Amino acid sequence: MSYLKFEEYNIEITDDVKKNYYSIIESIGEDTDRQGLLKTPERAAKAMQYLTQGYQQDAEQVLKSALFDEDYSEMVIVKDIELYSLCEHHILPFFGKAHIAYIPNGKIVGLSKLPRVVDIFARRLQVQERLTDQIVNTINRVLKPEGVAVVIEASHMCMMMRGVQKQNSVTTTSAFRGTFKIMETRNEFLKLISSKLS
Repeated sequence: MSYLKFEEYNIEITDDVKKNYYSIIESIGEDTDRQGLLKTPERAAKAMQYLTQGYQQDAEQVLKSALFDEDYSEMVIVKDIELYSLCEHHILPFFGKAHIAYIPNGKIVGLSKLPRVVDIFARRLQVQERLTDQIVNTINRVLKPEGVAVVIEASHMCMMMRGVQKQNSVTTTSAFRGTFKIMETRNEFLKLISSKLS
């Protein structure tokens, strides 16, 4: 029985990117006719489309699709959200976790939408600093909460595989809006994302 797999990709983009990957593989001295590389340009073209699909998605619309009126005014936290992105300087992966909190102001959002927002912005060529700001600003703009906080901790392959080659370094970025600029609120958030609840 043959193996069937269905995936949907833009054929024109796939063909265009495939040609570029073919040239890259040839330019670095590899044999593009070698068995293991015959389908690599097409696979890489499809992978690149998948890894950058955030350009075709609207994070604000995702949040607006699951907004609910609710009289809840305490902190809401979704932590340890896995993220995978591509560094725009070397097109190498960086990966880690995002932690998001907001204090509602009459509106709450479906919890699954916060990780969706992370994915939409992560699936683009990125720098961690901009990614952090895009997430916090989008949530702040759509929910109009009392405050929003985002912390991202990530390891960057451009630092691990090349350059300084520091295997255990982790980059942390943060952004705070509204009431999270108050030290007491910020510290509560930071304490909660670092604690393990049993």
